[in-house]
Amino acid sequence: MMRDWIPEDVLVKYVEDIKQHATIGIPIQHLMGYAYFYGRKFYVTNHVLIPRPETEELVYHSISSTEGKSVDKLPVIVDAGTGSGVIAITLALELTNAKIHATDLSKEALKVAKKNADDHQAAIHFHDGDFLQPLIDQQIHVDMIVSNPPYISIKEKMELADTVRDFDPELALFAEDEGLAAYIKLIDQSKQVLCKRGTIVFEIGHQQGPQVLKLLKESYPHSDVAIIKDINGKDRIVTAQL
Repeated sequence: MMRDWIPEDVLVKYVEDIKQHATIGIPIQHLMGYAYFYGRKFYVTNHVLIPRPETEELVYHSISSTEGKSVDKLPVIVDAGTGSGVIAITLALELTNAKIHATDLSKEALKVAKKNADDHQAAIHFHDGDFLQPLIDQQIHVDMIVSNPPYISIKEKMELADTVRDFDPELALFAEDEGLAAYIKLIDQSKQVLCKRGTIVFEIGHQQGPQVLKLLKESYPHSDVAIIKDINGKDRIVTAQL
């Protein structure tokens, strides 16, 4: 069997990374500097959430929501709170006929997202601001709002794994009002952004389905709303079709 010698500096770095992961819980993705999402490699730092498999299901259902629709213009989609940009970039690469916007309040997160968009040659219109506010300010209207917003209640912080609690950015994890604050804001902002017969697709905490569905129904009483379970059988996505 042929074997290659590992250079000493590579071996030392490898052993040190293993120690950091084992002793203080630094995520492996942060040590490597990348993570995979929807079969693609993305750059990640401690300024963005590490992409998770559940969010791949959010993207899948967002893509499915566009199928079979007859439109006389390019569909316009916004990823509100884009983080590393994996949702927006994947949508741009899978839906080549769509125009994709992405927003984030964190300038550091936007730097990561823009690098990922450049690496994947994805055409994304990035905006610096709070969820849909940049689109409101620029009077941009969209056919679909997709978001994986912060949805963990602050009181649940100590229940999280240390690799999440200590290393993922709090801005992307936690929300007031029992974790519902981001949905309340997004739904309120959506009234100034979403086109007639538009679609909303949210990732949710597995216990938030009824509450988020109720919020959507209160604002869009004539919409078709649904809760979709993830591969583990937990409520994970709420959709609204106007």
